[in-house]
Amino acid sequence: MRRPFALLVALIGAAVLLTGCDSVAPAAFACKVDVASADLVEDREAAGIASCQTIPATGTDTGLPAIQLDCLGEQGSVRLNAIKGPAVLNFWASNCGPCRKEMPALQEFHAAYGDQVRVIGVNYLDTYPGAAIELARMSGVTYPSIADACGDLQKTDAELGPGLPFFLFVSADGTVSRPHVGGVTSADEVVALVRDQLGIDLSAKAAK
Repeated sequence: MRRPFALLVALIGAAVLLTGCDSVAPAAFACKVDVASADLVEDREAAGIASCQTIPATGTDTGLPAIQLDCLGEQGSVRLNAIKGPAVLNFWASNCGPCRKEMPALQEFHAAYGDQVRVIGVNYLDTYPGAAIELARMSGVTYPSIADACGDLQKTDAELGPGLPFFLFVSADGTVSRPHVGGVTSADEVVALVRDQLGIDLSAKAAK
């Protein structure tokens, strides 16, 4: 049974759904968001969302910022520039309408090609982690997400998208693409992006 609190925050997130979300920091206050409380850990595990500990790390730094980001719904953190490619980083939030629409397509891609190109969510500028996990559950998402609730990435030299959702693509050699504005509606669109951004033709591999 879903806890009333989880449902409440999910409703709050749904109530403020936007057609898109500007990449702006939360209001000026001392931002402190617990993304790994006991309830959130239980909800993530019950939803079948993978642990951040499954994200492979590389021995050499990538072009991503050297910043530690918390795991969403899990104790621990991930050093962003240690994420091993090839990988697709999808920046999303629970109050972002296009994010809600594209998550099933990302999950479909993950189920079909996740062993070749990882999908990693980045729950970005989202101060409702309970709503975020509930959205991932309702979308059937099983790939892991890390969290930047307070916009720490904005304090780095990272090139970020103008709004949510957006993608960053990390190649096997650690090269990071320019931000690509999201809004995909099918796994085939993600396959095409991976071909264009990473030079990996998954459609050809699937045809063999």
